[in-house]
Amino acid sequence: MENNLNWIANFIWGIADDVLRDVYVRGKYRDVILPMTVIRRLDAVLEPTKSAVLAMKTRLDEAGITNQDGALQNAAGQAFYNTSPFTLRDLRARAKQQQLRADFEAYLNGFSPNVQEILEKFKFRNQIPTLVEADVLGYLIEKYLDPSINLSPEPVYDAQGQVRLPGLDNHAMGTIFEELIRRFNEENNEEAGEHFTPRDVVQLMAQLIFLPVAEQLESGTYLVYDGACGTGGMLTVADQTLADLAAAHDRDVSIHLYGQEINPETYAIAKADLLLKGEGLEAENIGFGSTLSSDQFPAHQFDFMLSNPPYGKSWKTDRDRMGGRAELADPRFIIEHDGDPEYSLITRSSDGQLLFLVNMLSKMKEETALGSRIAEVHNGSSLFTGDAGQGESNIRRWIIENDWLEAIVALPLNMFYNTGIATYIWVLTNRKPEHRQGQVQLIDATGWFQPLRKNLGQKNCELGEADIARIVETFLAFEETEQSKRFSNRAFGYWKVTVERPLRLAVDLSAPARVRLRETCREKDDGALADLVDALAATWGAGPHADSNAFLKAVETAADFRLYKRHEKLLREALMAPDEAAAPVIAKVHKRGQAADPLHGLFAAEIDGKPRVVEYEADTDLRDTEQIPLLEEGGIEGFFRQEVLPYVPDAWIDNAKTKIGYEISFTRYFYQPEPLRTLTEIRADIEALEQETDGLLAQILVDAG
Repeated sequence: MENNLNWIANFIWGIADDVLRDVYVRGKYRDVILPMTVIRRLDAVLEPTKSAVLAMKTRLDEAGITNQDGALQNAAGQAFYNTSPFTLRDLRARAKQQQLRADFEAYLNGFSPNVQEILEKFKFRNQIPTLVEADVLGYLIEKYLDPSINLSPEPVYDAQGQVRLPGLDNHAMGTIFEELIRRFNEENNEEAGEHFTPRDVVQLMAQLIFLPVAEQLESGTYLVYDGACGTGGMLTVADQTLADLAAAHDRDVSIHLYGQEINPETYAIAKADLLLKGEGLEAENIGFGSTLSSDQFPAHQFDFMLSNPPYGKSWKTDRDRMGGRAELADPRFIIEHDGDPEYSLITRSSDGQLLFLVNMLSKMKEETALGSRIAEVHNGSSLFTGDAGQGESNIRRWIIENDWLEAIVALPLNMFYNTGIATYIWVLTNRKPEHRQGQVQLIDATGWFQPLRKNLGQKNCELGEADIARIVETFLAFEETEQSKRFSNRAFGYWKVTVERPLRLAVDLSAPARVRLRETCREKDDGALADLVDALAATWGAGPHADSNAFLKAVETAADFRLYKRHEKLLREALMAPDEAAAPVIAKVHKRGQAADPLHGLFAAEIDGKPRVVEYEADTDLRDTEQIPLLEEGGIEGFFRQEVLPYVPDAWIDNAKTKIGYEISFTRYFYQPEPLRTLTEIRADIEALEQETDGLLAQILVDAG
């Protein structure tokens, strides 16, 4: 199959290079090749019933029936039809280009309304004048009718009834389209933009969401959704997998597919291939536009959801459409959690991949026995990007604290056509079985693959049937092994604690410092303050003075002077500097009755000879943070007493700044250091190097002599 797809992609690329070379730059081949490939695919399916459709059209027109869609679909045996008198085979015989143009446009206009939308998304009619003027339209059609290639989903048989050319299902055709798009974009030095999901990965995802509930499936209707559906291959593989499982368990199920896609070309391909499956109604369930800013299914809930959203791609345009970061109030992304009515799941604008997962979680079924099951592909950044309190971390926290995350599977590198980065499948459900509740399974499947005979883009390996079975068995077994680890939900959480230390300021009343103060006061028209400081310096001396609190008190109690915040600022800027030996700066003195709690910034002190509780001003230059695991023995206070106070005894915790974060580190859990080399091996290498060096030195001396 793999070789056949490569051959077909090469054949179509050859058509482009042969027919369009002197008409388009290579990067623009896609404007013709992608829609023509879809048109030929549709045409091949309609050929056998063409005469029946034309006969039905005549009868309907003669009877004056205007609502003809259903009857024509029945005549075509498909969810679409073409009422023009032509097939592509009829058109290749046209000798005159202008006649060919008229007939070809009539042929396109003869397609049913659901195909017209596909043609509009491709903007293919805009290319016809160029093809006609270059006299290549007929040649292009003829190339697509080559008997050595079959773009139909139905096989082509030889005279003996044997399959001569296999059919191409939706996912196979999607693979070919992705390969063509990759080549076109390489010609433009562009990234492909889409990370098309290979069939082996899709099959694994489908099994991960369907097999755990195979025994619980009931006869009835199931809805399947992909919020970044691309060419629709993931939906069709899921459809087939669920149908096969239901049949194996003697269940009669009706499956409805839903998807949304923002790229007009891939959207058109998805709709076309659903029509080719005879799924006219399903094709109408494919929405066009951005899932983030223009959700086409806001009121829907789905039984099963799977997706491979774009990662590392900016969603700033979507965010701006939704009101910008400050005004964004979409109930999918601003929710209530842990007592916070405005808990934000909004991620950085540079990467919106986790928002696609949030979108799917907002569409989970709450009232059914099975609830919803989800599988989504992400890159590594979704595991750890975002600090505590930021969108990505908040999403992970929201998911894990709701106990929705069943497992994450690390896939082998170079699994995808357009990227070689590490990728992971997240598996989620709102109906965790009892033995999984409160736990998350991590599976390291990076070593389970088989190499491809020939690379497809950056994809150089695949999951064989045995690899998929091994991953699924590991998932279902839910046991601790070298490749499977189980963790409590809280193992991924941590407190981000802000550690404060007091600001300590010494006061300099030397002549240069007072000159500096007087110059500043002159600019601020505050000469009285400078005069007062000069008077104090006469009795206090030049300093430096270690207690800034006492100095400010002296200024404040001076006759006929009132100390405002602006004065304090002037004094700090001109006269004060940090000094570790100075007394802490008091920010607040509490009334009697307040208990001291130095761990949280409430310190016992003596003010005017009386015991009081004070708060010190924090030194922002000494501010630090600590990540403390939620499972830390003794919690925040235990960690603080053991790991912080022995080294900085004047530190305290600012509770108001404490935040909870979640991150998942596969490297930490599955890292296996290489064993150290033995001394014998190291010695052997050194001796070999010495012998080699001696030989070189001897050769140099011989050459020099």
